Amino acid sequence: DIDPAKHAQAVLKLLTTRLRQVWPHVQIIIRADSGFCRWRLMNWCERHGLGYILGLAKNTRLLALCEPDMAAVKALFEAEGSKQRRFAQLLYGANSWNKQRRVIARLEQTSKGANPRFVVTNLRGEGQDLYERLYCARGEMENRIKEQQLQ
Repeated sequence: DIDPAKHAQAVLKLLTTRLRQVWPHVQIIIRADSGFCRWRLMNWCERHGLGYILGLAKNTRLLALCEPDMAAVKALFEAEGSKQRRFAQLLYGANSWNKQRRVIARLEQTSKGANPRFVVTNLRGEGQDLYERLYCARGEMENRIKEQQLQ
């Protein structure tokens, strides 16, 4: 019954302090799933110069904001009969956050239905590239960790 992100900020502080002792100007980017998407963690990263790209659980408000784009993706799927994907960006602030932040929406329609995904980030760059190149690489890293745990 403990929040999996409970001590993430403390661990980040220790790691960041140590890394910056050796490499004072290194760019540190945190990449994590929605279990770590907490406003205190994002605030800490922003205050200490860390980049982040975090999964963001979908909710009715996010889905409503993306409805026009999702309708377009669905129409393309119905017209072409093949998987369709589009990326959108929006400013979003959950009620628990102290401000709005940049959200990248990956909007996908397949024969199994709509499959929207969301990430929140403070990184610059094109949304599709950040999502595919940086965020999705998290899954591959988790596969390597799982291999080590199971060996």
